[in-house]
Order: sequence, then structure tokens, then C-alpha cells
Amino acid sequence: MPINLQRYELFKDKEIEKFILLENQGHCNYNYLVLSENKKYLIRKFKLINDRKSEFKIQKAVAKKNIGATPLLLDEQNGLIIAQYLEGKHQTKLSQQMLKKMAKVLKNLHKIKINQRKNSFKNNFKFRDKKVKKAFVILEKQKKQYALGHNDLHPQNILFHKREIKLIDWEYARNSDIYFDLVSIIIEYKLDRKDSQTFLRSYFLREKINHKKIEAFTLIYKELWKLWFLKLDKGEL
Repeated sequence: MPINLQRYELFKDKEIEKFILLENQGHCNYNYLVLSENKKYLIRKFKLINDRKSEFKIQKAVAKKNIGATPLLLDEQNGLIIAQYLEGKHQTKLSQQMLKKMAKVLKNLHKIKINQRKNSFKNNFKFRDKKVKKAFVILEKQKKQYALGHNDLHPQNILFHKREIKLIDWEYARNSDIYFDLVSIIIEYKLDRKDSQTFLRSYFLREKINHKKIEAFTLIYKELWKLWFLKLDKGEL
């Protein structure tokens, strides 16, 4: 076992029946499943430096809204978080019904009030690309809609179990424009026009959809993750 769990009160004098490195691993953490006294736990051992106190605080808030797993312990010194283990599967395609549910989950997430610095994503770019610069100019002219955002909504960070949808991996969660999360779903699930309309209409209801923000954040999202993977490959993260 690569982690001494007996040091934590949570596992003191308890038998550890299983300690398994999960098959699906992220870029930012090593993920382990722990089974102890018929209870399942997830251990996330950090690979990258990030604000884990903020992550733990956010995860507590979203757990109260039944959007994510309940965090149980943060050990910054040894670089890990222990949380409730969530059952579920990842999906790469969403039905019309699931798109409506996804919209509801994000709507509930964006309603959570938490004191966080705002992230406009501008500091990630040096603006050598004129198209990216233009996208931010367009956004400056639009209404700002900051809320708690996940900011990393690809299929591996979304779990589907029975009729529920849960979000995992909160290290990039910040107060950001709600359209970034919405665009993430559209891009990552390759939604066509019909599915995009279903998803956005389910989120905004009678509120007008800002298509200029959709277009601008689509470009920014794609370029942002190109930069992120480039930095990851160079060992700069």
C-alpha cells in the first residue's frame, strides 16, 4: 500500500480490505479506491501543484447540493484528498433526456454562492493569436455572468449512475462565466445543433441565449486546452 492510511482517524484500527489504483487516471492526480469495513473511499494523490484548500472548500459546497462527492479529509502535507467514492460510468454521448438533466445540474452548480477569485481565462494567453484576442474583445462587450464553474467538464469528469449525474475533480473550479461550462459540454460531447439547442434551452428556459458568447468561448476553450496539454508535455504544470 503506497499510502499509510492508519495515520488518519478515518481508518484508525480499521481493516483495509482493498487498495486499488483505478483504471481511469487523470492528468492531475493518482486515483485510488479504498474498501474498508464495507465502505468505499476515493483517494486522490496530487500530481500537480494547485490550490487544494480551495478545491476542498468547493467540494464541500457542491456535495451539499448533491452534485459531487463528499470530501472527508485534506492532507496538504502528504498531498492528498480522501472523499466518498461515487459509483457511476462515464459516457461519451448524451440523450435528449440526459442533456436536460445535465443542464439542471449545471444550473444548480452555478447557483452556489462561494467566495472565490474570478477567472476570465485571459491570463492563460499571450495573445499571439489574433482570433483569441478578438474573442476576448467580443466578451468584454457582453454581459458578465460569473458564477461557480467547474471549468474542466470533459466526459472523464462526469459520472452517470442510475438517474443521477455527478461531477468529479474540482481542482480548476473557480468563479467564471457560466458560458465556459456550457461550451465545454457542447464541445466535449460533440453536440449537433439540435442537441445544443435542447441543452441550452433547458438551462436558460425563457432567458435569451447569447450566441456571441457561445462562439467566443468555443474558440477560447479549444485554444486553452491546446495550451494546457502543451504545458503538460513540457512539464510546466
